[in-house]
Parts: sequence; C-alpha cells; structure tokens
Amino acid sequence: MGLCCKYIMNKLSLIWKTQDLRNKILIVLGLLLLTRVLAHIPIAGINVTGLKELLSSNQLFSMMDIFSGGGLTNFSIAMLGVGPYITASIIMQLLTIVVPSLAEMQKEGGEAGRATINQYTRYMSIPLAALQGFGTIRLLQTQGGASILGVFTPFQWFLTLLSVTAGTMLMMWLGEIMSEFDIGNGISLIIFAGIVARIPANLGFLTSWYDASKLPLVLAFVAVILIVIAGVVLVTEAQRNIPIAYAKRVRGNKLFGGVNTHLPLRLNQAGVIPIIFAISIMLFPAMIAQFFVGAKSAMVASFATKTIALFNSQGLFYGVTYFILIMAFTYFYTAVVFNPQEIAENVQKNGGFVPGLRPGGQTADFLSMVLNRITLAGAFFLALIAVLPFILQRFTGTQALTFGGTGLLIAVSVVIEVIKKIEAQLTMHDYEGF
Repeated sequence: MGLCCKYIMNKLSLIWKTQDLRNKILIVLGLLLLTRVLAHIPIAGINVTGLKELLSSNQLFSMMDIFSGGGLTNFSIAMLGVGPYITASIIMQLLTIVVPSLAEMQKEGGEAGRATINQYTRYMSIPLAALQGFGTIRLLQTQGGASILGVFTPFQWFLTLLSVTAGTMLMMWLGEIMSEFDIGNGISLIIFAGIVARIPANLGFLTSWYDASKLPLVLAFVAVILIVIAGVVLVTEAQRNIPIAYAKRVRGNKLFGGVNTHLPLRLNQAGVIPIIFAISIMLFPAMIAQFFVGAKSAMVASFATKTIALFNSQGLFYGVTYFILIMAFTYFYTAVVFNPQEIAENVQKNGGFVPGLRPGGQTADFLSMVLNRITLAGAFFLALIAVLPFILQRFTGTQALTFGGTGLLIAVSVVIEVIKKIEAQLTMHDYEGF
C-alpha cells in the first residue's frame, strides 16, 4: 500500500513538473467545471425541487440524466447534455455504411473527409436537440410532471427549445475542445463528470435507506462493485498478441528488418461507446412516441402509450433489448475503428507477415477471425455489466442497490483511458528531453 501511494505521488509530482501537460489538465478541468455550471442553470419558471423528486423515482430518467451530466435533474439549459450529438454520430456512422459517397469520403478523403463528416454531424445535432428537447419535456409531463412543468404556451415552447438547443451545442463544443488537448475523449469526460456529480446524492440515498438488517445486502453490493471494477480493468487491458515477423532487407551497406514483434488486438476495441450508443437508442422510442400520444387515431395513440410504458418499465423486454443492442454496437463500432484489410496491407507494405500465413488477403481473413472471436467475449462482458442493475433488482427486490452498473462501467473505463493518455504524454515528454 505504501509503495502504491509513493508511486502515485511520484506520478503526480512528475505531471505537475511537466508544464505543458499540467496546463492541459488544468484547462480540461476548468472546462469540465464549466459544464457543471451549465448543468445548474435552470430554465425559468420550473419547480426544480419537485422535479428532482420525480426523477429520483424513475430509472429511465436516471439514465437520461447520465447523458445530460446532471442537467436533466435541474431542468437546466444543458438538460440534454451531449445526447443529441451522440445520436447524430450514430446516424452519420450508419450513413457512411449505406451511402457510397460518404463511405468514400471517410476512407479516402483523409483528414479533410473526416472533418467534413464531423461538420455534418454537428449540423444534424441542431434539429435532433430540438426534437429530443420536445420529446423529453413531453415525456416528463406524461410521467407525472405536468403539475410541476405546467402547460407551455407556444412562446414558452420556443424559448425553452431554443435554450435547450443552445445548451446542447455549447456542451458539444466544450467536449470537442477537451478532446483537442488529448487528455481523453471530451464527450466521455462530460458524461463522467455527470456520473461523479451524482455520487453524493446516491450515497445520501443509500444512507437514508440503510438499517442494520440490510448490512449483508450492502456488503454484497460493495463486493459486486469491487468485482465489476476489477473486471472492467481486466477486460480493458486484455489483448491478443498476433506475432508479426519482418524479413531481412539490405539497403546499401546496411541490413534492416529481421525482427519479431506483435500486433495487439484488444479484447474490447470499442471501449464504452457501445453502452453510450445503446442508451441513446433505448431512450429514442419513448421520445418519438410522445408526438403520437395525442393522435386522433385511437390505435396510434394506444400504440404510442404502450411504447412509452414498454421502454419505461425497465422490465425483461428492456433488459434483453439493451443487452442485444450493446452486443451489436460493440461489433459495429469495432468494425468502424479497426479494419483488418487495411492493417494487413500496412503490415505487408512494411515487409511484415504473420508466420504461417501469406501477406495480404489471407492475413486479413485471419485477423478478422481472431477479432470476431475476442470481440464476442468483450461484447458479452459489456452487456452483462450494463444489465447488472436489472439483475440485482430482480434478486434483491429493491432499487436502492441498482444505480451502479452502467455509470460505474463508464466511469472506470474513462479513468483508465485518461490515465493511459497522460502516461503516453509523459513518455513522449521523456523522449523529447532525451
């Protein structure tokens, strides 16, 4: 324990002495603090105290609050957080698969092509923010918040949706600025800040709920948390090393190559992105259904009401659908960030090969096979941890111990990512000094 503390203190001292890295971290922390300020600027005319009581009793709203960084609880101008931007990112990534021109732009356009796609994503976030803002408010009103929010006039709707859209775009902008400092993904950091900000409230709720008879349940819950943290670290760090050999080459009077190395394939290439994507998709049907609750057709109105109840029940259907979506998005996002054909071509161009395999197509097929197998394990783990709150609720019969799953997974994964980014910059600084 003493050695661990000494190691941490040495690292912190080294970070503080590295001026460039220290300034980056301080700026990112300042931007995160600004997102917390935005999450506490409420829209005028709302009884925030009554709204908090409503949200605390509903798990669906609790998950929505994770995306908003706590902005939904306060009904703030940032009540949607980065949710619309994440939804727009999902749509654009799907379009790059369906639309050939976008696929070509992403693959062959280089940095300029990716910048154009990012710009399209930002533009798409604007109407989605207005749409999700309207759907969220209507969802709050139908779930018992009508007496708190009241009936909006057209002018109130205009001002509220304008404020919500502006708040979303501001949060998105702050997230992109944070990403530029290479301390971590800005969008993930904003969600992480919202999760951390909820810890005092969760501990307060646990304290009020606790009595001596619930001690075994609390101890079991603490054990589950520790197991989840250890599992997240283990799966995040796990990788399959593919051996790569480089043939000897003679250039002039010098001999190059002839070394053996490896290509690391991570068990979870996608990180926490599949969880974030899956939550966005799970929230969307209930929001869309709000537009049809008051439809003239009784069948349409009934279907919309049942859809809202189905995706708000947190029951078996919700848990199974959530599990399947995370599995699917893990494979989808892994395919986006890791292209076996491209990796095989790069290895071949540099004179490398996998022992026993021909360079090129055969190597790409082998990488695809290995990646699909290890991704199955990573996807299953992510999905299992995400639905853990529903499993705990089913066995314990209480919601008091179910707030940890998704939030804990995201928080631990973001912390690991930030630590790796900081260590990489420290290593780079050491090389520059050398």
